[in-house]
Amino acid sequence: MITNENIIASAKKTLLSQSQSIAKLIDFIDISFVEAVNTIYECKGRLVVTGIGKSAIIAQKIVATLNSTGTPSLFLHASEAIHGDLGMVQPNDAVICISKSGNSPEIKVLVPLLKQFGNKLIAITGNVTSFLGKEANFTLNTYVESESCPNNLAPTNSTTSQLVIGDAIAVCLMEMRNFTSQDFAKYHPGGALGKKLLLRVGDMLDATHKPMVNPDSSIKNVIVEISEKRLGVTAVIENEKVIGIITDGDIRRMLNKTETISGLTAKDIMTVNAKSIKSTDLVSDALNVLEDFSITQLAVIDNGEYKGILHLHDILKEGIV
Repeated sequence: MITNENIIASAKKTLLSQSQSIAKLIDFIDISFVEAVNTIYECKGRLVVTGIGKSAIIAQKIVATLNSTGTPSLFLHASEAIHGDLGMVQPNDAVICISKSGNSPEIKVLVPLLKQFGNKLIAITGNVTSFLGKEANFTLNTYVESESCPNNLAPTNSTTSQLVIGDAIAVCLMEMRNFTSQDFAKYHPGGALGKKLLLRVGDMLDATHKPMVNPDSSIKNVIVEISEKRLGVTAVIENEKVIGIITDGDIRRMLNKTETISGLTAKDIMTVNAKSIKSTDLVSDALNVLEDFSITQLAVIDNGEYKGILHLHDILKEGIV
C-alpha cells in the first residue's frame, strides 16, 4: 500500500538526488564554459539552440530565458532541422546543441552540417566523449550518475542539469551586458511583472475622482467630499496648491476628541507635509512608500500642481502585488 509517508519520502528523495546532481556540475565549470559564453557574447548573429526529445524542451526554455535577458535566440528542433528548418541558421549565428548521450542519430546528421556552415558549435552533453562532445568547438559537461527515475530511464536529473547550465550561461551574459531591471522591463511589458517595472502613477489616476476642499470648508463638506469620491481622503487646496491632507482616519480621531464639529474647518484637522508622489514615478515606488509608512493613500503632486489621489486598492487591482 502506498502511504502518505511513502509519497513524501519519494518526493524528498527525488529533490535530494536532483540537488546533488546540480551541485556536482560546479566541478565541470572550466575554460570551455568561459569560451562558450564569450563566443555567445561576441556573436554578431543570433544564438540557435537545438536538441531532440526532452532536450528539445529544455532548449525551448533556455531560448525563452535568453530572449528575455538580452540575447537574441531561437529554437531549432534537431529532427526538423534536417528536413528544411536548417535554413533558420545564418552564417553569423552561434549554435548550442543539447543531448544527454551526444550520439542521437539526428545529432549525428545535424552536427556535420552545422560545422560545414562554419557556425561555432557549443555542446551541452552528459557524455563529453560522444560524437557531439568531440565535434563541438566547446563542450559543457552535464554528466549525472543516475536519474531520479526508479528505473533510471526517464530524463530527470539530466534535463535539470541541462537547464541549470543554460541558466548559468544566461546569468553570465546578463552580467557581461550590465542588463538592468529597466532592460528587463522592455521584454516583459505584460502581466504583473511588466506593470511593476513600467506602470507609472499617472497611468492609474482617475481625473474624475480628485477630492479637494478649501481650508475654510466645514467638516460636513469635508465628510461629503471624502464620501463622494470614495478614496478615503481629500486634499486641502489653497491658491491651487496642496497645503494639507484629510483622511477618513483624521475624521474619526477628531470625532473621538471633539463633542461638536460646529465651527471646525478643514485647516483645523488637516495633516500638513503629508506624503506625496509624482505622476511620473513608478507605481512600484509608490507602493514602497505606502508600505514603509503604513498608509493607504498618496497625494499625487507635480511641481506643486495637484493631480489626484493614488490609493492602495487601485494598485492591488492592477495585480502588481
